[in-house]
Amino acid sequence: MLRTHTCGALREGDIDQQATLCGWVDSIRDHGGVLFIDLRDYSGITQLVIHPEDAAHAFEIGESVRNEFVLSVDGAVRARPEGTVNTTIPTGGIEIGVDKISILSKSDPLPFGLSDDIATDESTRLRFRPVDLRRARLQRNLRTRARVFAAIRESMADQGFVDVETPTLIRSTPEGARDYIVPSRQSVGAWYALPQSPQLFKQLLMVGGLDRYYQIARCWRDEDLRADRQPEFTQLDVEASFAQGDDVRGWIEEAMVAAFTAAGRGDEVQAPFMTMTWQEAMDLYGSDKPDLRAGPPIVDVTSVFGRTEFRAFAATIESGGAVRGWCMRGGGDRGRSQMDRLVERAKELGAKGLVWLVVEPDGSLRSPVARFLSDDEVGALKKSLGAEPGDLILLAADEPRLCSQVLGHLRLELAAPAGHSPEATLAPLWVLDFPLFESSATGEPTPAHHPFTSPILEDLDKLETAPLEVRSAAYDLVINGVELGSGSERIHDAVLQERIFETMGMASDEIHARFGFLLDAFKYGVPPHAGFAVGLDRLAMIILDEPSIRETIAFPKTQTGADLLTGAPAPIDPRQLVDVGIAQIPEA
Repeated sequence: MLRTHTCGALREGDIDQQATLCGWVDSIRDHGGVLFIDLRDYSGITQLVIHPEDAAHAFEIGESVRNEFVLSVDGAVRARPEGTVNTTIPTGGIEIGVDKISILSKSDPLPFGLSDDIATDESTRLRFRPVDLRRARLQRNLRTRARVFAAIRESMADQGFVDVETPTLIRSTPEGARDYIVPSRQSVGAWYALPQSPQLFKQLLMVGGLDRYYQIARCWRDEDLRADRQPEFTQLDVEASFAQGDDVRGWIEEAMVAAFTAAGRGDEVQAPFMTMTWQEAMDLYGSDKPDLRAGPPIVDVTSVFGRTEFRAFAATIESGGAVRGWCMRGGGDRGRSQMDRLVERAKELGAKGLVWLVVEPDGSLRSPVARFLSDDEVGALKKSLGAEPGDLILLAADEPRLCSQVLGHLRLELAAPAGHSPEATLAPLWVLDFPLFESSATGEPTPAHHPFTSPILEDLDKLETAPLEVRSAAYDLVINGVELGSGSERIHDAVLQERIFETMGMASDEIHARFGFLLDAFKYGVPPHAGFAVGLDRLAMIILDEPSIRETIAFPKTQTGADLLTGAPAPIDPRQLVDVGIAQIPEA
């Protein structure tokens, strides 16, 4: 090694030792002919002191040093003089009296400062990512991510799972997003796809008797990007034979607790996690990935207004609609203009309107519609929502799903982080029993998760007649309003799998052309199996309390999928296109 210690390792117990350090120059100070250099590496900072009378040659070199030069220094560890101890850093009690210094590499002025409190445009940071990675924030994030991954691997191995790699050049299969496709030079006109997940291969591993599989897998999806989505991402992929959803969720919970513990947040998560059905989530929170921290749930108060004289509510109920409400604790201090903005926001979200009511200190309600409500309705409404003086009540009257969606949006928008429940900094939740299908743009049923998800057997008789009413044995893990992963019990019967494909509108020849290898494997004894996949970039984002997964990935892409560091995607040599039989169409 070129060094005996890292820059954050030395302490008072090392005084009088000789040490060799290597690192980057964090700062330089000339105090009356004595040079002070702070040398930095991933572990911390050590102060170097160079006296010209003690080390003339080292002093001469030191005078030519600039910030971010890479140095090697030799010297004795000594105590800092009285009154100069820096209590803000672990090495603040010592310094190195430099005998020898070598410049290993010089540096141009950096494109931006490395302090975490210096605001820098993200595109500049991504363009100069190797420099950005020197920041303490990204050093912390990537090292925490590595500890989390190691803890997950250990947890899965301890639970009897076998780490198996699956191919990254596969046949294109429907997984819910567009594939990234790869041409083949050896089979011109034929294409590989990069896997959106190892779904089919992990199911085939169950056919092969592996029993319990896991992989920290690289996946690719060509879809619109956002703060918690990248075109290439990493997931914990899990599958187990002779297992049901409850089993899988228990294994995943153990791995998640291990991950949070490795990051120092183990006291914030306790297994088992809370569960609710998809229907409950949509009714109570207006979302299939509810953030449990953002205040109480939405409540159906239609029965409160069963005989109401308030015509807006009465007409909605008569036409088969619903009245739903949400109570914001302590939210009644808003002025009239703020209330009006809430009404306009509800309309932007699709509602016909919004009713607001403030609970006054005497228990009465202040609202433009208060005079239309009876005392019995006021009492029942406050009781249903648990409303107290100072609270704000919001009511929506419309189609039930729309009511919950609008109130769910407002609930999240009004619940700023400071309003989140302090005892629920992490709120993990399992959402169960998703619909098996949703309606596609063409009106045909399309899988809500993927076509290998098992229906709930008691709904199987609706598969051909009412496919959108069929529930699936699927489950999502949601933490703080972020969908962390999805899983399900799988179809292990070839006949049922073909029925699913047919419900999707696939013809028999297409089914066997695209999935014959899977259906053939299902002829030879398939164990019931279930699995799950956790988005590890999102997990790291939550653990580190970052606003974007780009802050937890070493070399991320922008929201348009661009790699600003390397310039990808970029034009390619036309000769490479000829090799794979591709003709590039000129732009119109």
